[in-house]
Amino acid sequence: MVETAISGGVLGLGLFVLIRALFPPRPGLVARLLALDAVRQDDGPRLRLVPPDEKVGAFRRSLGVRLARLYGARGWEARSVKADLALVGRSFEGFLATKALLGVSGLLAFPVLAGWLAVMGWGTSPALPFWTAVACAVVFFFLPDLQVRRDAAARRRDFRHAVGAFLDLVSMNLAGGRGVPEALLMAVSVSGEQPNWAMQRIKEALAGARIVGITPWQALGQLGEEIDVDELRDLSAALALVADDGAKVRASLAARAATLRRRELAEIEGRAGERSQSMLVAQLLLCAGFVIFLSFPAAMKMLGS
Repeated sequence: MVETAISGGVLGLGLFVLIRALFPPRPGLVARLLALDAVRQDDGPRLRLVPPDEKVGAFRRSLGVRLARLYGARGWEARSVKADLALVGRSFEGFLATKALLGVSGLLAFPVLAGWLAVMGWGTSPALPFWTAVACAVVFFFLPDLQVRRDAAARRRDFRHAVGAFLDLVSMNLAGGRGVPEALLMAVSVSGEQPNWAMQRIKEALAGARIVGITPWQALGQLGEEIDVDELRDLSAALALVADDGAKVRASLAARAATLRRRELAEIEGRAGERSQSMLVAQLLLCAGFVIFLSFPAAMKMLGS
């Protein structure tokens, strides 16, 4: 049964690859509608604010481009994944290629496990190695998603902390009599020649606004959309509404910075509470094990007698 399933899978995969090579797929209706909506909703020039800094080989790049085209043809946007990848500095094509290669590498567990069972003489049935390889392929395929989500969550938390400090700096520059664009630029220049990575992202966005020809708050909004940080999107909307009134901007930024600090303190207290509970559970388990260790000899003696 397993040999038939493997043979059928290999034959079906070969026929699928042959058909796709002979008849390249056309862009689907969903992809065309999304492209049309993007053109209609285009409200000005945009800039790639967060270029990926990873090094991808030629084979992985070509494989990733093909998979990205397949995603686009099917209308799969994967916005949350793209935002997480932009935040950690990785490309969407390289991410897709990594998922595909890891999934295929998980199937290599089949010949390895089958050969090991044959050498040990524990049976020649391929059922256990086959399903083990399938499980390994599934787990390996979803490992990059878990890693990117974990790294992006940590980076997004650090980015929110940097945004709070950035709002305080902008508010102080506005109090000194500078305009909103000058205050934004001076706030990111305070960090020096080697700023924090989050401040560097904001600085690159503000510098790109001059090149493209958009306002600094529009650049901050585009950065917030690309890396999925609500605080930057809210800041962009607030600056666009009251950019000409320095007093209102200063008060609004000070209030937003205070709100961010309170939220960050609440999150820190929540994480500390969770760790305290986990430590309490670990201590209870340790005490229970110690009690069992002390009472085991007496219990065995009583049962034996």
